[in-house]
Amino acid sequence: MQLKLKEFIDRYWILLLLIIIKLILQVVVVNPVYELHRDEFLYLNQADHLAFGYICVPPFTAFISKIIYLLGGSIFWIRFFPALFGALTIIFTWLIVESAGGSLFSRIVAGSALVFSILARMNILYQPNSFDILTWTIIFYFLIKFIQSDKTKWLWYLSLIIAVGFYNKYNLIFLIAGLAIGLLLTYQRKIIINPTFWKALIVALILLSPNIIWQIQNHFPVFQHMKVLKHNQLDNNTSIGFLRSQFMFFIGSLPLTAGALIALFTYKSFRNYRFIGITFVAVIALFAYMKAKDYYAIGIYPVMIAFGSVYIDSILTKKWKPVVLSLLILFNLTIFLLTLKVVYPIYTPSEIRQNAKAFERFGLLRWEDGKNHNLPQDFADMIGWREMADKSLAAYKMIPSDERENTLIICYNYGQAGALNYFNRKKMPEAYAYNTDYIYWLPRLKKIQNILLVGKNPGQRITGQFKDCKLMGIVENPYARESGTEIYLLTGASDLFTLVFYNNVEERKKKLDIF
Repeated sequence: MQLKLKEFIDRYWILLLLIIIKLILQVVVVNPVYELHRDEFLYLNQADHLAFGYICVPPFTAFISKIIYLLGGSIFWIRFFPALFGALTIIFTWLIVESAGGSLFSRIVAGSALVFSILARMNILYQPNSFDILTWTIIFYFLIKFIQSDKTKWLWYLSLIIAVGFYNKYNLIFLIAGLAIGLLLTYQRKIIINPTFWKALIVALILLSPNIIWQIQNHFPVFQHMKVLKHNQLDNNTSIGFLRSQFMFFIGSLPLTAGALIALFTYKSFRNYRFIGITFVAVIALFAYMKAKDYYAIGIYPVMIAFGSVYIDSILTKKWKPVVLSLLILFNLTIFLLTLKVVYPIYTPSEIRQNAKAFERFGLLRWEDGKNHNLPQDFADMIGWREMADKSLAAYKMIPSDERENTLIICYNYGQAGALNYFNRKKMPEAYAYNTDYIYWLPRLKKIQNILLVGKNPGQRITGQFKDCKLMGIVENPYARESGTEIYLLTGASDLFTLVFYNNVEERKKKLDIF
């Protein structure tokens, strides 16, 4: 046992070093002034409402959220899991290089290319994206292992990771489409006629059936979500903008990606893996046509970087190999360090404003609405929440204890509700919102007496149904996306308000007016 451990360490000690650097990096690239992102609060809140599906995302993240709360629910554990998924992505990329016959040097090139890359940015946030990228990388690894060994166990593993991948993010459908094109157009189409392939596919569908049934029972909210996403966000994107971002994401390792694209179509030793090159082109083309968010395609790059490192390593002479590969590592690291303070939340909001031109030059101040703002959108989504939660808790404590069981806490968006539920966990009842999954989690009170409202002035139509309406606080952080959010305490609801309120909730559900 000790001998095997020693052999393992001797073989992978550099990989272990890269993983340690990766995990440390995920901590140091985030300034403590930043809190959690609005999306993270929603995913964490799903842990209290486990189900086989949700309005905006599949249920895998909710399962991880449950584990996070079992571990204590601290920000350390919230940020640990995306960092872990990023580390695993590096490990599987290393294994792909190893499987493709790459030398130790080429493995180091590929591993460092991912450690010092946009992955560090993606792995900051607790979102489905980190596991999505990992899933894509594992799928390619299993396919490569099956092609090399012809052992059907890899097809079974493939079906399992595809099922788990869909439970994490439906974005995986674009990889499956790209792979279908890549396999059909190459010799590897033989995989599709393998009987085990279809058996594994059936198993994957069986594993996915709980989520499919949930979608059917809830009238496929995923399609309505995609429609709203397209209208509110994707319509502000362009195909050219998407393609431009692809060059920027892994600009430090662009020679590796370019090398892989050339080699997968021309290099004789990569003939069995030509489907990967076609898949890459197909996926990028599909996303560009859809005017997708630029980061949707990041999962396709680890395998390209892996093959690029093997190709460049293989065409270099013994004399030039250490020189060129060292320069590639140095070039990637230099690009990473030069963009570090712009791409990552290291600067405070005031420091960002002082260096606004640098952020604007990289297009980082452009939000999903197509306009420039004071901070990058993700950064603005990571501040102001604790202030909001503290002021909301203070307002809640103003409610007489005998009236609290008849009080609802309602927010205008899921970020507000999730933030209150995270920071004020066990200090006040759960907050809800009219949108996303929160509208389905609303409790049915016999009588609503008071409302703690977080958002904006409710207007006379609402306040007229209460005896009193007081402004209890405002989010004052000027850099927060929620800056100006108001907190109201409405007390003494009319006898008809409860019926009107729940009728309105049901109407919103019927119209799917919840996004």
